[in-house]
Amino acid sequence: MKLTTAKMMRLIGLVFTLLFFCTVAIAQENSPYSRYGLGNMVPSQNILTRGMGGISAGFADYKTVNLINPASYGSLSLATFDFGFEVDTRTLKSINPAGKFTTSNLIISYMQLGLPIRLKKANKKGVYLGMNFGLRPVSKISYKIYNTERKDGVDSMFTLNEGDGGVSEALLGFGLKIKKFSIGFNTGYRFGNKSYKTAISFLNDSTFYYPSTTTNKADFGALFYNVGTQYEMKFKNHGVLRLGAYGALKQNINGSQTLNAQTVSYSVNGDVLKVDSVYQKTANGVVIYPGNFGAGFYYQDGANHWSFGADFDQTLWSQYRFFGQQDYVQDSWKIRGGAEYLPASINTPLKQYFQFVKYRAGFYYGPDYVNLGTSLPEYGFTFGAGFPLKLRRAYYETQTSFLNTTIEIGSRGNKQTNLRESIFRFSLGFSLSDLWFRRLKYD
Repeated sequence: MKLTTAKMMRLIGLVFTLLFFCTVAIAQENSPYSRYGLGNMVPSQNILTRGMGGISAGFADYKTVNLINPASYGSLSLATFDFGFEVDTRTLKSINPAGKFTTSNLIISYMQLGLPIRLKKANKKGVYLGMNFGLRPVSKISYKIYNTERKDGVDSMFTLNEGDGGVSEALLGFGLKIKKFSIGFNTGYRFGNKSYKTAISFLNDSTFYYPSTTTNKADFGALFYNVGTQYEMKFKNHGVLRLGAYGALKQNINGSQTLNAQTVSYSVNGDVLKVDSVYQKTANGVVIYPGNFGAGFYYQDGANHWSFGADFDQTLWSQYRFFGQQDYVQDSWKIRGGAEYLPASINTPLKQYFQFVKYRAGFYYGPDYVNLGTSLPEYGFTFGAGFPLKLRRAYYETQTSFLNTTIEIGSRGNKQTNLRESIFRFSLGFSLSDLWFRRLKYD
C-alpha cells in the first residue's frame, strides 16, 4: 500500500478531529483509589516505550526523548519535539454492594524538547552532550462518591466525598555520553495540590439540622532531581545491548495546608452559604516524596528488525508523608517487558508503507502503591505502533518524524478485592525530529 505525505496529513487531521469530539464528549474522571497518596499515577514513559510495557532504563535513540533515564539524552543527534496525550476509560466493579461504574478522561501526557549540543572537537573523540526541556503531569486526584444511610435517632444521612488535584513537573535535563558510557540528570520544579471535601446532610421529619462541610486544601512545591546511567556493548553481528539504571532519593516538598469545618445552608440557586465556622486552621508543613529506582536492559539486533528489553522499577511509598501523616500506601514495584519489530530492510521499496511501521507489544506486573488492608495487584498488556510521517532515503532530507500510538489494557485489584478497577488507555504521541541549526553550504 502506498501512503503519500498528503494522505498521511489527512489521516493526522482525521485523528485530531476525532480527538476533538472525544474531548467534548468525555466526562470527568472519577476514581475512588485516587483518594490515597498523591492520587492515580500518570504513566511517566513516552508513548513509544509505553507500547513495549514501559521499558525505559536501557532505552536510547538518536531521535527519541526518554525522560525516565536522562543518560539517554547523550544519544540524541536530532532536535526532537515530543508531545503526547491519552484517553483512559476506567470501569469500577464492586462486589458488595454489587455495582458497576464507568468513566473516561483525556489529558496531555507530556510536552518535551530534546536537543543535541554540538561540540565538534568533543564529538570527534566520541563525547556527546544532549539536553531536554519538559512538562508533564505526575498524578491526578479526581473522585466524587455519594452515600445515603439510615442513622438511629436521625433518620437518613446523606454524605458526599469528593477530591481533586494532582502533581506536575517542569524539568530540565542533561545527558553526557563518553564512548560507551552515558550519565545524566533531570532537575526542575515539582508542584501540586490536594483538595478533599466531605459534605453531610441530615434528613429528619421532626428536627432540622444544618448541613456541614469539612475541607482540607493543600498546596506544595519544591525543586527535585533524578539521575541515570547507561552502558552499551556492541557485538560482531552489529547488535547493541544497553544496560541502564536510574533513581532518586526521597525529597521534601514544602507546602501549606488549610483545614476548615463549617455549617452551611443552600440558596434556591444551589449556592453554598456559610452559617457558622466550627474549625479553621492554616499551617505550613512538608510532603515527603518517596525515593525510587529502576534498572534494565535493551537489545537491538544488527539488522534493525528486532529490539526487546526488560525493566524492574520500585518506588518506596512507605517513606511518603503528607504534613506528617501516613496514608494507606505501601512500597510498589513493577516488572516490565516488551519488544519492537520493523519489517522493512534496506532494499524495501518506499511504496510499501506498512513495511516501515514499527510494531510493539509488552506487559507489566506488580502491586499497586495503594493498600487498603490488602495488596492490589496491578497488571497490563500494551500494544503499539510507530507510523513514519515521511519516508526518506536521501541524505539531504533530515526530517525523521513519527506518530506513535499505544493501547493499554490493564487492571487494579482482583476477585478477592471488593473494588476492582479495569483500565483501557489509548495514547497518541508525535515525535517530530529534524537537524536544526545546521549551517547551509549551498543556497
